[in-house]
Amino acid sequence: MAQVLEFKLPDLGEGLTEAEIVRWLVQVGDVVAVDQPVVEVETAKAMVDVPCPYAGVVTARFGEEGTELPVGAPLITVAVGADASGDAAEGSGNVLVGYGTSEAPARRRRVRPAQPAPTGPAPTGPAPAAAAAANGQGPARAAAPAPAPEAVPEAAPEVTDGPVPVISPLVRRLARENGLDLRELTGSGPDGLILRADVEYALRAAAAAQGRTAPAPAPVVTAATPGTTRTPLKGVRGAVADKLSRSRREIPDATCWVDADATELMRARAAMNAAGGPKISLLALLARICTAALARFPELNSSVDTEAREVVRFDHVHLGFAAQTERGLVVPVVRDAHARDAESLTAEFARLTESARTGALTPGELTGGTFTLNNYGVFGVDGSTPIINHPEAAMLGVGRIIPKPWVHEGELAVRQVVQLSLTFDHRVCDGGTAGGFLRHVADCVEQPAVLLRTL
Repeated sequence: MAQVLEFKLPDLGEGLTEAEIVRWLVQVGDVVAVDQPVVEVETAKAMVDVPCPYAGVVTARFGEEGTELPVGAPLITVAVGADASGDAAEGSGNVLVGYGTSEAPARRRRVRPAQPAPTGPAPTGPAPAAAAAANGQGPARAAAPAPAPEAVPEAAPEVTDGPVPVISPLVRRLARENGLDLRELTGSGPDGLILRADVEYALRAAAAAQGRTAPAPAPVVTAATPGTTRTPLKGVRGAVADKLSRSRREIPDATCWVDADATELMRARAAMNAAGGPKISLLALLARICTAALARFPELNSSVDTEAREVVRFDHVHLGFAAQTERGLVVPVVRDAHARDAESLTAEFARLTESARTGALTPGELTGGTFTLNNYGVFGVDGSTPIINHPEAAMLGVGRIIPKPWVHEGELAVRQVVQLSLTFDHRVCDGGTAGGFLRHVADCVEQPAVLLRTL
């Protein structure tokens, strides 16, 4: 006797309450294995493949592609048991890809369900099995035993299916929407991994061969009065808006800034990279300076618990860094940045930046930061007053590094100058602490040897 189990949209990460269905990966009647991805969803933070914790036959799907569902809403129902899929009823309890079993998903098969199952919005009334359970008639079961699976020919696979080295849902989606077969591409990533840049290059090459330009994605807009355009404040843009508004509403912030001579820091980086081995990024050196300064001024590596009226100070530095992507601004987090050297930081920044660009960041990689580094100098600007990344207590902003007149050793000279700014929560410290932190950062930028004394 098969048992029908309902799989609901799980909690996909801190602060996420809803997700949009991007693409169903299974149909009603498909046989699924434990931890096999069944739907691709987009949250305000990332694209996520959601695996089903049950093995069995899909009997219903809830929600069309493009529908936004709240956490806890039904996703699918699965008939499990020997009569349903040939396997014993089991479930892993896992909800995210990579957190479950290591077994490969079973090959998809089409079976004829015992009776038609809904594919639209969730039914308003309880399912017969659920009603039976509610009336004390035993555990929830299907109204009738499911017949043995009857195999029928499989549908032709999508062009993006198959053993191709690609892990990003965004990359698969971009290829699918443009009719591009990923199996014909050679990836430029590690071990031949196909990146978004590879797909975009192939699309541009195909467009050039046909004498046209590759189409740009059109913005999603709503009805508006003549002469205006309305864009829904949702997804990444909506999440950013909510977080920044909360930061401004709850945190009494203040900003201080200072110009620093970065000439010696740039020379030190050039010397490190000339010595051979992996190249060290400027962002990694700035991160090392940040963690050293936070060790000296730990008040800024903290958060305020408003309900308990307490300042929570952390003994680790999970360093967030601002990354601008096509989907909007995201802040990936480098875990335990205080314990990493410049080479490790460079590699982790590169990995997270690529994941951000392809939309492959997981919710866990976007939460839990204790301090944020914002290098807005890449946009060609000198200064800014950053908004604190709630619930953190401070953010260091770094402007562009450009040649400027500077008094060096008593003489006017052209030096590489950068403006540094620190926005801090005035509840965790006063200006003396914030100024001391920023001055220490500037000293390390001007004289990298100062950093050696703090390690």
